[in-house]
Amino acid sequence: MQAVVYDGCVAFALRPTVGRYFHCRICVSSMQVDDLTISEYLMFKEKLLEIDLEPFNSHFPKLTRPNSIGEGVKFLNRHLSSRLFASNNADFHPIFDFLLTLSYNGQSLMLNDRIKNAQEMGRALDKADNFLNDHDPETPIEEVAIGLQDMGFERGWGNTVGRAQNTMHLLADIMQACDPETLQAFLGRLPMGFKVVILSPHGFFGQQNVLGKPDTGGQVVYILDQVRALEREMLARIWQQGLTGVEPQILVVTRLIPEAQGTSCDQRLEHISGTHHAQILRVPFRDDNGILQHWVSRFDVWPYLERFAVDAGGEIRAELGGRPDLIIGNYSDGNLVASLLSFHLNVTQCTIAHALEKTKYPDADVNWKKLDEDYHFAAQFTADVIAMNHSDFIITSTFQEIAGTQHTLGQYEDHQSFTMPGLYRIVHGIDVFDPKFNIVSPGADSDIYFSYDQADKRLTSLHPEIEELLFGKEEAPLAKGVLKDPSKPIIFSMARLDHVKNLTGLAEWFGGNKRLRELCNLVIVGGVVDPEQTTDREEKDQCKKMHIIIEEYGLQGELRWLVAQKNPVRNGEIYRYVADKRGAFVQPALYEAFGLTVVEAMSCGLPVFATICGGPAEIVVDKKSGFNIDPYHGSQAAETMADFFEESTKNPERWLQVSQGSLARVQEKYTWTLYADRLMTLSRIYSFWKYVSDLERRETRRYLQMFYILMMRPLIAKVEKQQAEERARKQQAAAENGDGKQHSKVAEFF
Repeated sequence: MQAVVYDGCVAFALRPTVGRYFHCRICVSSMQVDDLTISEYLMFKEKLLEIDLEPFNSHFPKLTRPNSIGEGVKFLNRHLSSRLFASNNADFHPIFDFLLTLSYNGQSLMLNDRIKNAQEMGRALDKADNFLNDHDPETPIEEVAIGLQDMGFERGWGNTVGRAQNTMHLLADIMQACDPETLQAFLGRLPMGFKVVILSPHGFFGQQNVLGKPDTGGQVVYILDQVRALEREMLARIWQQGLTGVEPQILVVTRLIPEAQGTSCDQRLEHISGTHHAQILRVPFRDDNGILQHWVSRFDVWPYLERFAVDAGGEIRAELGGRPDLIIGNYSDGNLVASLLSFHLNVTQCTIAHALEKTKYPDADVNWKKLDEDYHFAAQFTADVIAMNHSDFIITSTFQEIAGTQHTLGQYEDHQSFTMPGLYRIVHGIDVFDPKFNIVSPGADSDIYFSYDQADKRLTSLHPEIEELLFGKEEAPLAKGVLKDPSKPIIFSMARLDHVKNLTGLAEWFGGNKRLRELCNLVIVGGVVDPEQTTDREEKDQCKKMHIIIEEYGLQGELRWLVAQKNPVRNGEIYRYVADKRGAFVQPALYEAFGLTVVEAMSCGLPVFATICGGPAEIVVDKKSGFNIDPYHGSQAAETMADFFEESTKNPERWLQVSQGSLARVQEKYTWTLYADRLMTLSRIYSFWKYVSDLERRETRRYLQMFYILMMRPLIAKVEKQQAEERARKQQAAAENGDGKQHSKVAEFF
């Protein structure tokens, strides 16, 4: 609920259930209650420029039930199969025309010019069916390819007679009496989507020595695992389609950083290990002074993105030999670049937010002026609204990411309507009932994150190194604290060292609970131990705070704090080593969109204690595969942990029950195989509807283009001006200190 007091009245925004709002006004003197529109309610806050996308979407079908949110493709298939194919006089030219467009390097994959129209296609299907009936279903497609070509069919129907015939039956069924399941099955088999671009501009994107660097964490792991899973799925589908000479191409497009700090981020192209057809393509940030040499925070990238999109577009075309089939954006900056590229290339766009900062920082919209100097939220929130409305489909890891719970707002729901005082207000931003939303949950790399009881796969050669890491005497600059009693179970947590990840909160919970301190040790992995070793504002603040907490609670001997660990293979064995010690993993974030580390820990058989704020609340089944904890009630969370470890000490079977529950939950819901299959199917379905229907929403995109030019560009210019003033101040300070060379180098880094 929100309330605004104004001129003797109180205006309320009430949320009776997910995605639904009711606005009203109560006059204090008369106690009269009046209904308000969203626009009227927001006007109580301030009279501003209004952004309203609802008129452009009013004609488009929407889901109606809250429990169907995130199942957009099911709804879309039902609606459009009914709309396009329900009557006996249905026009099948759109699907015929779409099949004609499917090609690879100029070679048609489904139909050739022997079939002139949809009616001829129907007759040719009957003829081909009779022809294939004379062959064994296991016959390789090569043996009948010439006969099918004479009838107008190319090789993309299947790798055997049986599979090709089955695909043709699906199309024939669609033309006779279409149902959503048949339509999805047919579209899922189409040979398309061979060239995929994944955008992730900010941070240090690489495969070695990058994890734990500023703005570099779970998103990098997610994308690399995603790429490997997508390539496996793409190769499997190409084989099933019976295609030869067709190879998938996946490009992860990120920023080239000349001052790479010991990483590969200064290399233009880098092959992605574990793949055959995937590469990292790095394109530098440029401004009027040339190539930007150093890392910049994800909050400060906005002045570089439009030029980056132009440069990246040319590089992508050169590497792929043409335009991509699918563009996937990641986070706010990647999604904005994806929108710019998708608009100019007319390519299907997928949005993955990972985390929307508006939800992570409560009231950041209302207080944007206070936060803008450090975070530039005005530009970021504008970019988010543009990208989520421009995208053809949006995938999220959980339901909560879209629509929250009965008591908490979802990340996207938080963008339905809001105001930034003095700037503009969003009357209708994004609608969580839009069929573009789909839940596609990722997994953990099964080669790295596997159960602690798989003895034949364990990396026992790393154990001396891990024991030195956890129990060694070495401290600053790599660690702080030496554990006095290594025999105790370990409470383990690993994340970036920032405010939202809340590692300092976990240390405080632990310090304030005597029973938990007697039962366990706490090992925290994150950030740096020396605040002078980081240039990230939040990391520096949290680092100082951690030192204060350790001293205040006297945690020496009970807590060990390690700098960020960048080797995922060793990290997987650390999880398993903690499981050997009958420990647990804690994810204490104030908000977590998904919780990849939660899935990693569960994949290794660790019981987990995970935040209820965000995706982990859906991953963890409370008291079965782990425990839900409220990060805003830390003392209660600490008691929950203490109860579990006390019970497990008395009854070791309790630890085993939760451990086995963790493993079962991951196998049921969170694997990359399931993820890749679903994403590839979605890309085909939304590409088809983009072609045959009004899903392109041209009017919406023109409106967004205007919003970008009139609002986003001035906000970017403001960020650019502020950064220039900051550089000038640092250079002046360096000159006044009489140490120009040394300080100018620091100024350049910022």
